Amino acid sequence: MLTLLSGHAIGSKTAHTKLIRLTTSFLLGVGTMTMLLISFTAFIFQQAFEANIPPVAWAVSSGMLLGLGVAVWSFYYRHEPGTSLWIPRAMARYLSDRTKATKLSAEAFGLGLSSVLGEIVFIIAPIVVSALVLIGLDPIWQLAGVALYTFISLLSLFVVYALIGSGHKLSQIQKWRESNKRFLQFAAGSGLLVLGFYIYVDQVVTVAVAGGGF
Repeated sequence: MLTLLSGHAIGSKTAHTKLIRLTTSFLLGVGTMTMLLISFTAFIFQQAFEANIPPVAWAVSSGMLLGLGVAVWSFYYRHEPGTSLWIPRAMARYLSDRTKATKLSAEAFGLGLSSVLGEIVFIIAPIVVSALVLIGLDPIWQLAGVALYTFISLLSLFVVYALIGSGHKLSQIQKWRESNKRFLQFAAGSGLLVLGFYIYVDQVVTVAVAGGGF
């Protein structure tokens, strides 16, 4: 989405300073929606479990991670040229149309908010796990955890943002992404599988053994 937004802006001969404002607003929109999602999820879990998270919650969340890892392996990117993600076509068309029509910083901010919701199927499992971890922390560390999760989730966007801001050609950025998309897909899926397996062993199996469940 960030490269699409930049490409349309550059194609319409937008000044570099305005391009930076648009991409900055998009980045802020993504960060804001990410913080809202993880904070809201943590609040729901806090009300439901307080600090006593049942093993079944960890089992479900680890299952979500494992399932998502397999899904990312299978169809994170569509089987076609380019780096379009497997998201509902109606949402993809909406985001694409909004990207073309975005001219103002406020519109770019809204586009960033919408783009996170468009990829919700791929991020809901990590958000659930992170929210479960957060509610077991002290309030001050919960805020730090939300900030850390948001920062980590934005790292790839920060890299693209920095490359665009420093004047790198979008064609070079997109070419690198296309050349390495299968590796990125494999790495992301593998990371989710490893995390899901670790959480299941650490929070479900270990607790069951310690409590005499096995």
